[in-house]
Amino acid sequence: MAKQIPITTDYIPLGQFLKLADVLQTGGQVKWFLEEHDVLVNGESENRRGKKLYPGDIIEVEEMGSFEVVQEG
Repeated sequence: MAKQIPITTDYIPLGQFLKLADVLQTGGQVKWFLEEHDVLVNGESENRRGKKLYPGDIIEVEEMGSFEVVQEG
């Protein structure tokens, strides 16, 4: 089961999401991380840190697990 990560906005960029989900510590790590690790958004490979994620999207991170974007409140 995917860990739910709540957001307060309509969408969140993938790079910010990875920090929010505690996959990464800093934004500076995002570009490198996406080049070195498999990240799937709704089952499709994604390497753009600016990819917009919306509530209901499922993000799978190699060796870290699955996450679901949910709307807070």
